[in-house]
Amino acid sequence: MFSLFAFGMSDDPEETRASSRRLWLLGLPATLAWAVAGWSGALGLLDGFRLMSLNRVGAWGADAGPAGSLVLFFSLSVTVASSLGFAMLWGGGMSLRRMGISFRASSLAAALGVTLGSGVAAPSWTPPESVGERLAFLDGKAEPWSDADWVVYYEPFLVPAVAGLIALVLIVVLLRSFLRAAEADDREQALLRSGRQVTGFLTRVDFTNVWIMGNPRFAVTVRFPTETGEREVVTTMITSLFQAPSQGSAVKVRYDPTDPKAVLVEPISL
Repeated sequence: MFSLFAFGMSDDPEETRASSRRLWLLGLPATLAWAVAGWSGALGLLDGFRLMSLNRVGAWGADAGPAGSLVLFFSLSVTVASSLGFAMLWGGGMSLRRMGISFRASSLAAALGVTLGSGVAAPSWTPPESVGERLAFLDGKAEPWSDADWVVYYEPFLVPAVAGLIALVLIVVLLRSFLRAAEADDREQALLRSGRQVTGFLTRVDFTNVWIMGNPRFAVTVRFPTETGEREVVTTMITSLFQAPSQGSAVKVRYDPTDPKAVLVEPISL
């Protein structure tokens, strides 16, 4: 039988609110940084590759100066945006559920920023020297564009469109994650307030080969007494390296007699 909650996944309400505030505070500059990266990357990298792919082999010649500056600007903005994205992940705290929300929020900031930046850059892409066919080489004949060339031609609009679609999907996913997290937090808080508390014992401990913020996660089997007899649940525990669980260890168990799935397993404070 699997428990509904796991140690290391329950959040203090104040910490949850603080984590949400950190996401907002870090998400706004992260989105702006990704917008700058989308703008500079579109005009500094993709624009030149697009021209070379279509019919302008020497695109990096006359445009090397401004393109080189934009590439450097792109590298700096990506570095800043990535750092803010990692800060959003760490700002979510130790909770596995909050980490999932932080990852989705960080991905949304990136997708939304690229959408805004590449969308602003769309009118500034360099027009090809020829549309529909490649420039003739020496005395050869001009070759018509392939389907792939037409896709590349519309790249200034496809990049923000695809990034925008990804952002919309992430918005829906993030909203669902927030709602599920809020419901789970409410259930956990109700269990902490009114759940029965007993002492249980770990009958099995297995390392899952998963690390959360540098802390190992274990799959554990917990046996604890209830009014109707002993119960056994399988759950996970996220602990520090110095508090790794072991078979036979005592843990604090909170459960709801009316809901067999509502079980919260916590370590016993020393």
